[in-house]
Amino acid sequence: MTPPVTAADRVTHFSSKLNFETDPSDVGSAIEANTRFVLIDSRGDAAWNQGRAVGAIHMPTADISTRAANKIPLDMPVVVYCWGPGCNGGTKAALEFAKLGYEVREMIGGFEYWAREGLPVVDENGLVLRAKDPLTAPVDAVSCAC
Repeated sequence: MTPPVTAADRVTHFSSKLNFETDPSDVGSAIEANTRFVLIDSRGDAAWNQGRAVGAIHMPTADISTRAANKIPLDMPVVVYCWGPGCNGGTKAALEFAKLGYEVREMIGGFEYWAREGLPVVDENGLVLRAKDPLTAPVDAVSCAC
């Protein structure tokens, strides 16, 4: 039989999640505050060309082990994303950065929720304007205040 989960176990679990994950709203706020970090889009070329978070650097997961050290200082915090919650590509990319010794967090929700929350998206033609999806973000507020 599994021992009961304690309050301390719960605190440890949820604290750990916050050490390793972030979300589009928090990343957007960090960008506005000029927080020191690099945002990595780990998707392939076709996805990158279709649209990406403004300010993101394109580094597909397969390239991280060979490109990261030449492009990103080891002391630079990294946030990675892939498509969305139905994709574990962001987790795979975060793992590759972690193996190299980077402080890395995965942006849960990925590019899908970045775009759905109305955060700035760019494609090969420039800025893409999208309205906030009321199922993912408050339409008349800056954040959900969570």
